[in-house]
Amino acid sequence: MFQEHQLTPEEEANPIEAPEGASTSDVPADIGDPDNESPSEPLRRSKRKLKPVERLTYAMIADIVDSTSDDVPGEILCLAAIHPEVKIDEILAQAASADPDTMYLHEALKEPDRVQFIKAMHSEMKGQVDNGNYSLITRSQVPEGASVLPAVWAMKRKRRIKTREVYKWKARLNIDGSKQVFGRDYEETYAPVTSWPSVRLLLTLTLLHGWHTRQIDYVQAYTQAPIDRDMYMEIPKGFEIDAPGDFVLKLHKNVFGQKQAGRVWNKYLEQKLRSIGFVPCKWDPCVFVKGKCIYVLYTDDSILAGPSEEEINQIIHEMQSPDHADLELTVEGDLSDFLGVNIEKRQDGSFLLSQPHLIDSILEDLRLDRPDAKSKTTPMASSKLLHKHTKSPEFDGHFHYRSIIGKMNYLEKCTRPDIAYAVHQCARFSSCPKRERGDAVKWLGRYLKGTRDKGIIYKPKHDSSFDVYVDANFAGDWNHHDCAEENYTARSRHGYIVMYSGCPVLWTSRLQTEVALSSTESEFIGLSDSVRTVIVLMELIKELSQLGIPVPTTQPKLHAKIFEDNSGALEIAKVPKMRPRTKTLNVKYHHFRDYIERGEITICPIRSEDQPADMLTKPLNEDTLDRHRSFIMGWSGKSGREREC
Repeated sequence: MFQEHQLTPEEEANPIEAPEGASTSDVPADIGDPDNESPSEPLRRSKRKLKPVERLTYAMIADIVDSTSDDVPGEILCLAAIHPEVKIDEILAQAASADPDTMYLHEALKEPDRVQFIKAMHSEMKGQVDNGNYSLITRSQVPEGASVLPAVWAMKRKRRIKTREVYKWKARLNIDGSKQVFGRDYEETYAPVTSWPSVRLLLTLTLLHGWHTRQIDYVQAYTQAPIDRDMYMEIPKGFEIDAPGDFVLKLHKNVFGQKQAGRVWNKYLEQKLRSIGFVPCKWDPCVFVKGKCIYVLYTDDSILAGPSEEEINQIIHEMQSPDHADLELTVEGDLSDFLGVNIEKRQDGSFLLSQPHLIDSILEDLRLDRPDAKSKTTPMASSKLLHKHTKSPEFDGHFHYRSIIGKMNYLEKCTRPDIAYAVHQCARFSSCPKRERGDAVKWLGRYLKGTRDKGIIYKPKHDSSFDVYVDANFAGDWNHHDCAEENYTARSRHGYIVMYSGCPVLWTSRLQTEVALSSTESEFIGLSDSVRTVIVLMELIKELSQLGIPVPTTQPKLHAKIFEDNSGALEIAKVPKMRPRTKTLNVKYHHFRDYIERGEITICPIRSEDQPADMLTKPLNEDTLDRHRSFIMGWSGKSGREREC
């Protein structure tokens, strides 16, 4: 079917040079055999016919050898021949600040472990051929007006979260979704994923009840689902079909790179899970229940937990069995890492959630990975506030500001609520940062250096209750220099932490979208926002209980910080004492009155010095931060106080 590519006179006249360090001996003797790792018998140019999988793999190999050499097939072409529209300079510029383990093909084939990438390419192509993901048709068979999209390779090393050991090399054959046209090639693209609060709730329930866990990953996940409409892909340049005519690939299965690929896969997987008895939750469509087990799904990474190991194994069998769901998956053992977060089970039975590898990446970007780099004891200076600093010099750009902010934001959302306020302050005006903001990011990096191995310790109590701590900082960013022209300085910031059985499951630090007229109003806005959030989690717990999960329904307790001039927020929340200055709160923020009247939510006072949500609304000194951080995150600190309501 396939035949060797014949070099054109132009290609003969312009042979491809191997990059420095590349060697033909790095190519396996038979790339069609993934078990053959011996480099001692290089491929010789011969008249033998190559297998389709071999040729497809060769077609994508770029920039590793001279195409006129006798040691390799002549159809190995450069990236420019496969994708002439690609601008190498732009790719290299983007790669400079990207994940070094994620790369394009031409970069992967210059790496010391390129043999592993080549074998991963073989495995990918073999899997797609065996699964019947596409068929060959002539271009004349493509309907008029249909798109024939290019093929693109994406390469990645997968590492263990804790040890950073590479345990898998992945090669994905993608379709170029950037050239899809709305209405013709795709329509809806939204695909739900579970939220971190749902994952943290599952972790807490796992510890509370001593459940067993399994991590499940789907093999070539997207390609297991049938395609939702006719799609066509170009045959990569570098090989030819052993038949007259112009051929393309007609896709039969969902393909990575399509704009709608995630949605198609999610719908397919949900249908399969339903077929074996899973019921999706209404309050989180990516949380499924079957029997006494809970299944949490994030695209193709998932966690299955339940009280019976036999029941878990039976569910996995049904998911894999051709007589049931017929899903191709791998079981990766007990819970250890999930979505970039290391989940370590400690000797006392608690979980430690941390991201040291992400902190290492941040420190490397900030050039703070030197042994002599100093650390800080707080995320930011407690005596300074960040403003727009319009008259200050611009940040000098010695690190990629927005890239680091993105990493810090993910770190904060997953495992580090102690840096939430500092990260959000640094993220503001990131399109044109000033020198002060660059210094603040560097300060925060030094704090992370001193707390690299820290995270959240999950050791739940058996009270099975929600506690929500709410605080607001009335006009805390006010700056008399900018107040005449910038309304952001008049806005308040509120923050809250939602805890279940003593474990933090959700936290937020947020600049309010409207200007509060008093500290009472700013506190009440924060209180209302926190109630909207906890109601969803409360209803999710109720639903799990109704579906048969042994989870007691609970009453969340909401703690509002009380100032001497702020008792109004507590009083208005308990009793609707509406007066001319507070009547505007009636409609907009009283959605939770029914829950209070039914006794499902209790509003409780808390002393100002005991309010842990303080660290989400303002910079704190070391002692105050230590108390709140110890209380929320479980770090060893000077304070061992207990929550009371």
